[in-house]
Amino acid sequence: MNGRLPTLRARDVMRILKKLGFYEVRQKGSHICFKHLDGRFTLVPKHGGEDISRGLLRQIIQEINISRKDFLKLLK
Repeated sequence: MNGRLPTLRARDVMRILKKLGFYEVRQKGSHICFKHLDGRFTLVPKHGGEDISRGLLRQIIQEINISRKDFLKLLK
């Protein structure tokens, strides 16, 4: 993936978060809150069929404190 983050669907991001041990704590409108037992927290917007932008994906990766490389490995 030539170093750039892909655009992903919300369901793909949520699947990766669940693999990492995150669980859904609440939903307000189209934003789903995920939390980890160690206290990490992030929001994932789920707007119909829209993709999550690279910038927002970068922010989610920072919030869950994982390397970009490790996150992308979980896509497979």
